[in-house]
Amino acid sequence: MEYLYGMDTIENVAVQPLRTVREVDVLKSLKSTSTSHLAIAVDHNDTEAIVRLNGRIDVDSSPDIRDCLLAILSGKQLVHVVTVDLGDVTHIEASGIATLVEALKIAGPRQIRLRLQGLHGSALRLFEVTGLLPLFETIYGGKGVA
Repeated sequence: MEYLYGMDTIENVAVQPLRTVREVDVLKSLKSTSTSHLAIAVDHNDTEAIVRLNGRIDVDSSPDIRDCLLAILSGKQLVHVVTVDLGDVTHIEASGIATLVEALKIAGPRQIRLRLQGLHGSALRLFEVTGLLPLFETIYGGKGVA
């Protein structure tokens, strides 16, 4: 099961199981109907999930990210690694960082590795100046899983 989170809607999209997280099925795009400008796509394989974020992470979109990450971290499917791909994020506010820190706190006791991928530009600088970057396992560059 894949989940497509976007704008103000959350849809369960039934698809064939993915063979690997690198073989990403193209999900239907949603038209923006709100002030939130973020698309969230989740890809799973046996023990790993990749959460791909595209757009702005702000106070309007952070709750959608939180719901998505909580569903993965507390889900019935056993996941050992969750990678949050920030490569297509154009802007991130403090609410987005707080959401990722919350997910990290939930993942730790469950022995789930939470990784950030593709941090760049102002998003990377924000993690650096807040001193939070060392808390996260990071993967720089690339769209695939390292």
